[in-house]
Amino acid sequence: MKIIRAKDYRDMSRKAANVISAQVILFPRSVLGLATGSTPIGIYSQLAEWYQKGDIDFSETVTVNLDEYCGLAPEHPQSYRYFMREQLFSKVNLCGENTHVPQGLAEPAEECARYDALIASLGGIDLQLLGLGRNGHIGFNEPSGAFEKTTHCVELSGDTIAANARFFSDPAEVPRRALTMGIKSIMQAKKILLAVSGDKADILREALYGPITPEVPATILQLHPDLTVVTDVSV
Repeated sequence: MKIIRAKDYRDMSRKAANVISAQVILFPRSVLGLATGSTPIGIYSQLAEWYQKGDIDFSETVTVNLDEYCGLAPEHPQSYRYFMREQLFSKVNLCGENTHVPQGLAEPAEECARYDALIASLGGIDLQLLGLGRNGHIGFNEPSGAFEKTTHCVELSGDTIAANARFFSDPAEVPRRALTMGIKSIMQAKKILLAVSGDKADILREALYGPITPEVPATILQLHPDLTVVTDVSV
């Protein structure tokens, strides 16, 4: 485990973006696993800035996102496909056919199988970016979930629904289910980059140093052979 300390959110974003840009510059055909939520926004902004300056080229890079809400079309403003298009895809030279997000309107079991097959056909994920939920979830793998799952449909916890409600005009509109890469899918990535900012010191400390348990899904990251943590919180 490598921990990179940052002084604030902007510094964390830049340092995390450095890890991703190094991967793409050294290995242009990398498969990047990408995350959504508030934490990666600064990372994607920094990558877009470097692209505009000509410092990085994504033309051969492939991306696969962690998750998507069930029931939301790609064009829905709160879908993760829309989020990625707004925050990164439209700002760099990623080829459209090389950007992959689970399809929220598809039949869940079939889509999960398709997504697993897609990742396998790409040769796996070279670098997986992760955020950290306040209850220790990674992707949408909620506490008490099984470590051995690959892509699957999950019922979102009350905490996760509440955390996501701020993005919807009506809390009742927040989806109750999502498609997500499972812990097994995440752990099969060759490298993992965990970016953590804000008031998450307690859960980050538990994730990195606490007992490994499905009650805190992120604790499994302790077992990954190539984990980099970039954070502006003290642990």
